[in-house]
Amino acid sequence: MKNQPEMNLRIPEDLLRKLLYVSRAEGRSPNNHIIMLLRNNVQYFERAKGRIDAAALREIDLSEYEKNETV
Repeated sequence: MKNQPEMNLRIPEDLLRKLLYVSRAEGRSPNNHIIMLLRNNVQYFERAKGRIDAAALREIDLSEYEKNETV
């Protein structure tokens, strides 16, 4: 797997338990399940608001997340 940025996530315990339950029931790791949910959300956003411009994405500074910051 290529080197990918990491993010820590604070999540309420009850929601974490539900995430783990659903991801197991659907045969995904929690990480892969969250990625799937995020992709679905971005697709929904782009259908509703229009495609996100590639140039705008390149302007986003990822350096603060390369330090493994908590979000």
